[in-house]
Amino acid sequence: MVEKKIKLVRTDEKIYEVGILALQGDFELHTQALKRTGHESLLVKTPDELKRVKRLIIPGGESTTVNKLVDIYNLRRPLIEFGRKNPVWGTCAGLIMLARDSNDPRVQPFELIDIDAARNAYGRQVHSFSKKSKISLNGRSEEIELVFIRAPKITRVGDNVQVLAELDGEIVMAREKNILVSAFHPELSESTLIHEYFLTM
Repeated sequence: MVEKKIKLVRTDEKIYEVGILALQGDFELHTQALKRTGHESLLVKTPDELKRVKRLIIPGGESTTVNKLVDIYNLRRPLIEFGRKNPVWGTCAGLIMLARDSNDPRVQPFELIDIDAARNAYGRQVHSFSKKSKISLNGRSEEIELVFIRAPKITRVGDNVQVLAELDGEIVMAREKNILVSAFHPELSESTLIHEYFLTM
């Protein structure tokens, strides 16, 4: 008697409105912020999971570590190709990964937005700070807490980059077409203004 092998078929192929790159960093806080907007999210760790989301958040963390992990998980090329067509938002370390230049030879960014970034330009962990600032997006204005943790600075923006927020004369949030970046951590604020804005892109 020949034993037949049963092929298991995956049935959970739901497409999510938004995914969160979950290799390293504060992805869980983004999950919670998105829940407050009424959206479930998919934690993305593989190229197959990336195919199941319409837009992606690259969270804060350690950019040198993220740079290594995207290669270990074979995600560099899929992430670059995804970002050429779909909305992607990078916060803190995610901003560095999306930039054209990271100002650090250990990080090879995806070059998806025409900005240059400087790692940890706001100082080390002990120099982390928060400051309230009014941000206007899609005709809605709200004062929110901007939290900076070992944050990068945007040192240059290209001609087609739209500046969305500044703090003390420094650009802290910008967009070019389908790519959004913020030097601070919106997921640490009670406000969901920026998450809601990203969901409209």
